[in-house]
Amino acid sequence: MSESAPVLLVTGGSRGIGAAVSVAAAQHGWAVAVNYASNKEAAEAVVATIREAGGEAIAIAGDVGKPEDIKSIFATIDAHFGHLDGLVNNAGIVGVIQRLDEMTPERIDRMFRVNVTGSMLVAAEAVRRMSTRHGGKGGVIVNVSSLAATLGGGGQYVDYAASKGAIDTFTVGLAREVAAEGIRVNAVRPGIIDTDIHAAAGLPDRARDIAPQLPMKRAGTADEVADSILYLLGPHASYITGALLDVSGGR
Repeated sequence: MSESAPVLLVTGGSRGIGAAVSVAAAQHGWAVAVNYASNKEAAEAVVATIREAGGEAIAIAGDVGKPEDIKSIFATIDAHFGHLDGLVNNAGIVGVIQRLDEMTPERIDRMFRVNVTGSMLVAAEAVRRMSTRHGGKGGVIVNVSSLAATLGGGGQYVDYAASKGAIDTFTVGLAREVAAEGIRVNAVRPGIIDTDIHAAAGLPDRARDIAPQLPMKRAGTADEVADSILYLLGPHASYITGALLDVSGGR
């Protein structure tokens, strides 16, 4: 790997939007750390795709809902790459469709531990490496939120929507906190995207079923979200920080 290649960590990089971002980032010259929680085979497939195209990537196991795993992820990055230049905070979970009064405390705790606390702790480790305040050279963070943050998820998953609302607020706050330290922080808010996250909610056909109701009459793709993330990671977004970009087909 060229020492000049910028290094990007993509959490939840083994599938869906995370996998699309990992591959697209490598095509744009990033060396990619593909994080995964449990599906090693899927992560290794993403890494293989990147390497076959001449890019640099490694797979790193770790559940962002566990602080000790987050420490391990960054220790691996430090040992392998020696620096970090970008973070895509993509790892997240969604529960099966339920009303709030049907949810267990354990479900809600897990939702916020992964989607919110995990994202914040991962970002904190990235800031420690990228901030000029800590001797870094600057960098960029893109958080993956959801349009659910603006819709509330009523009757489906208010816990998920609330966790993404927290990500929106976190994005704006952290952007202002580290703007003078060479770090830009933005978020994308995908709408209905055709990935397997809907199956995790118990509605595998959700994207197809909702598509006719959307202004553009179709669901989005993981690649379309990845393109927006790559824009925010890149030099053409050099004066953009604290932004929340909807990638929702007008929803």
